[in-house]
Amino acid sequence: MDVVWTLATAVTLALACALLGSFLALRRTLLLGDALSHAVLPGVVLAFLWSGSRELLPMLLGAGAAALMATLLLELLQWRFRVHPDAALGAVLATFFAAGIFLLSRFAGQVDLDAECVLYGELAYVPLELVSVMGVEAPRGLWTSAVLLAGVGLFVWLAYKELALVSFDPTFAASIGRSPRRWSLALMGLTAAVTVVALELVGAILVVALLVGPAAGARLLTRRLPQMLLVSALLALSSVGVGYGLAWAFDGALAGWIAVVAGGHVVVLVLLRRLRKAPASAQEPFAAEQGDDHAQQPR
Repeated sequence: MDVVWTLATAVTLALACALLGSFLALRRTLLLGDALSHAVLPGVVLAFLWSGSRELLPMLLGAGAAALMATLLLELLQWRFRVHPDAALGAVLATFFAAGIFLLSRFAGQVDLDAECVLYGELAYVPLELVSVMGVEAPRGLWTSAVLLAGVGLFVWLAYKELALVSFDPTFAASIGRSPRRWSLALMGLTAAVTVVALELVGAILVVALLVGPAAGARLLTRRLPQMLLVSALLALSSVGVGYGLAWAFDGALAGWIAVVAGGHVVVLVLLRRLRKAPASAQEPFAAEQGDDHAQQPR
């Protein structure tokens, strides 16, 4: 039963990340999840220093405050100072993560936490803490990830048209009264919330892999948003299923193998795309040569 709980938690979390990642891919801000997952580290350390415990609520408050600061700073750099999104993400990621590592090393004796705990997490521990909700007993992590998936799904369902419009054509969206900045901030805020909550369950590395891998793979296969959401969800499910099989076969960490498979999907799809283009490219010189021969024939 522990395996079922672990896989159910991983699946619900992967689907939530895949839905968000699809819109981040359209906006070319997939690194946002990476930046936020690393930016929460100083907030986590300060929360431990302030509360003196590893309770979930102080940790989430600290991580949420750090993620909110990072999100607002990103918005400020992009919209006020016109900094390129990639440059803004890189600057925020490096600054916040460096601050977190400094605090962690400076106050290591006072904080019952290490960098590996934040970066890697441990899915195998999910079934150890059971919580009863309306008479149904399940791991707290599963309830948390289920709430995340429901929240993300509801947000996408209610704001689908606005998100699609702002993602594909922000200039036109602004001309008809749909504020790209407002929807961008809403999407970034939801990404920050998912990152903060998922961080405690699976660690920063797997959060980034699930946000980026399925969405990037889906983007390679289709340009239409409905199909992209579906393909992204299927790739997320495949990452969890295949990752679990490899983790069982090689006796490795589940989170690590899921991340490897999510990245492997992108690599395979890139190679397949190049192989499909190669024959067409090889035929172009031959077609051009035939055209020249026909042109040189006497009439």
